[in-house]
Amino acid sequence: MSNSNRLARKPIAIAITTLFLSPLLLSATSFAAEQQINIDAPPVPITGNPLGVSSDQLVVPVSILNGRELSLRRESTLGETLNGTPGVNSSYFGPNSSRPIIRGMDGDRVRMMQNGVGLLDASALSPDHALGVDPFIAEQIEVIRGPATVLYGAGAIGGVVNVIDHRIPKEPINGATGRGEVRYGGADQEKGGVAVIDVGNGTFAIHADAYQRKTEDLSIPGYAVTRRGEADGGERVRKGRLINSGAESNGGAFGASLTFDKGHIGVSVSTAASKYGVPTGTSELTNIDMLSQRTELSSEVRELGTFVERIKFRMAHTDYQHTEFADKIAESRYLNSGVEGTLEAAHQKIGDMSGVVGFQFENTKLKTLGFGEHGHSLLPSTQTTRKGIYLYEELPLDRLKLSAGGRVDKINIRSGGGGDEHNPGEFHFGDPSSKHFNTANLSGGALFKLDENWSVGSNLTHTERAPTANELFVNGIHHATSLYELGNADLKKERSNGLDAQLRWKDAKNSFNVSAYYTRFQNFINLYKTGVLVDEEGVEGVGVEKQAIFRGDKVTFRGMEADGRFRIYEGSGDLDLTLRGDYVRATNSDTGNPVPRISPMRLGFGFDYKFNQLGARFDVLHGFKQNRTDAEEFSTDGYTMVNAMATYRLKTAYGLELFAKARNLLDQEIRDHSSFLKEIAPMGGRSLLVGVRGEF
Repeated sequence: MSNSNRLARKPIAIAITTLFLSPLLLSATSFAAEQQINIDAPPVPITGNPLGVSSDQLVVPVSILNGRELSLRRESTLGETLNGTPGVNSSYFGPNSSRPIIRGMDGDRVRMMQNGVGLLDASALSPDHALGVDPFIAEQIEVIRGPATVLYGAGAIGGVVNVIDHRIPKEPINGATGRGEVRYGGADQEKGGVAVIDVGNGTFAIHADAYQRKTEDLSIPGYAVTRRGEADGGERVRKGRLINSGAESNGGAFGASLTFDKGHIGVSVSTAASKYGVPTGTSELTNIDMLSQRTELSSEVRELGTFVERIKFRMAHTDYQHTEFADKIAESRYLNSGVEGTLEAAHQKIGDMSGVVGFQFENTKLKTLGFGEHGHSLLPSTQTTRKGIYLYEELPLDRLKLSAGGRVDKINIRSGGGGDEHNPGEFHFGDPSSKHFNTANLSGGALFKLDENWSVGSNLTHTERAPTANELFVNGIHHATSLYELGNADLKKERSNGLDAQLRWKDAKNSFNVSAYYTRFQNFINLYKTGVLVDEEGVEGVGVEKQAIFRGDKVTFRGMEADGRFRIYEGSGDLDLTLRGDYVRATNSDTGNPVPRISPMRLGFGFDYKFNQLGARFDVLHGFKQNRTDAEEFSTDGYTMVNAMATYRLKTAYGLELFAKARNLLDQEIRDHSSFLKEIAPMGGRSLLVGVRGEF
């Protein structure tokens, strides 16, 4: 374990104990007279939307998790927490690393944000890199499906995931509020807990939180490695366990703000540390030791009484590092340091039209280091700078709402060239160089309310994305993908045109949404296997490493997604029926081949029952067989995931609720087609997790 992680973890253990006790003491004095507290959080507006409207008023398709629903859905990674949301899959790389995939798109096409500012970690570079944010600390998660490039960044072609944590209080707090949770069990024998507290006097507010989680090797049905994986070098050992998949992680934060009638100003500092195993399908023990430290600033002033009605400023500085070990020997290290921010101004209404103009900036420095005889750098030292301005307007016209927006960005990516700092004889990154890109993104949409229950919406978008430093300059063996990856410095920017249509229905406690989309790329950048074998230096024809290159092709994405909730019984309790499903089809128009790692169609249903303090859920999700595959990948079998949950609220002053979650009741072998590890790392088997949570 690195010294930085040891230092990060010592205060966290103390903070965990302190924070778990403080909510009980404060709530005992403040709320002793209350018999029961409802822990359902009321719905709140989309914080990522500058106009602050609710999800059913947005033209773009949005999913929100908050309050009790988020508490019930929390998993150990953000990808698994959101997996199963219509249109959302995960890049499952074992139980510790899982990034959301939206409508078949991953990596930098899905913008990961924390409180409206980019995470600035290294998760987009490789599927084995964990996200720098833990679901434990999330108070709300917003998922925008489809192009969201105008407001959130020129790379958000697939969508946006925004994690809200309230570490900077933005509204006045009088007294103390908080929440806590402890849990145990699951397929990975998780032992974890979180505590959050906010204290204020109406003007000055402070926030503190801490979490800790420890897991063992994942319990699975059968062997981790398939026969095909064994033929490709895997080892079928230790039946029933996914070797080297345990983890230890923790983190915490402190924030403070001044709140006033027309705004706030605040700051927070946080840390997230994790040491986790990476399944390889062999006896080699590969581990990653990660540490992310983040400082955030937030300020907003409203009701200025001029043409500029509101000004909002958000900025975050992140220092991220992780070291990769093979059999306890350090082989490589990733360092990413950067700052990102947004200055946004909302104007007064022009007639009925509302809108914002904003300036967004980013400056990040990424470095990979190799150590020892087997160490290697995948990338030269790179620096990426982005500057963009955007405009977004909405105009309601009786039952019709129109939206339009655009943004332009200037992106510069500089490569330091040269070779590995620890192996100076290598010069495989070439001379120092810079790449410059100008991108323009446009969107237009309409939402028409047919009557009190029905509405239809549509969006038309033109998107452009600059290639990343990884796509341009990578050159080396990437153990996570078992490929020799080769970047392409001649890549042009990625361009696409897309159409999205939605039908929405809502009647009291019943609702239904269905969306269909079509996106055509002129230069879709992806990593493709070439079938060529190379040695450790990339020389063709003399080694055993599989070569893969980044290139741009004409590609089309089309698909559908739907979800619904229907109240089917009211009486001695309420019973709801839930439905969901999604399908995406992605094809390379140049070759006619499917795009690799696209998940199959999924259909599911469930029942949600509530009676007084008792709650119960039963959920079924069927994933179909995926045999529409690229020439260099295998098909995956269909599966049926059956989950159940029970909750019971105690009549105490602390709003305590007991819960039990059973997953994969049929104990099926489930291999996610979107995963690089589908032949060596299945999902967890039948399991039971229990816990208690509360709010005050």
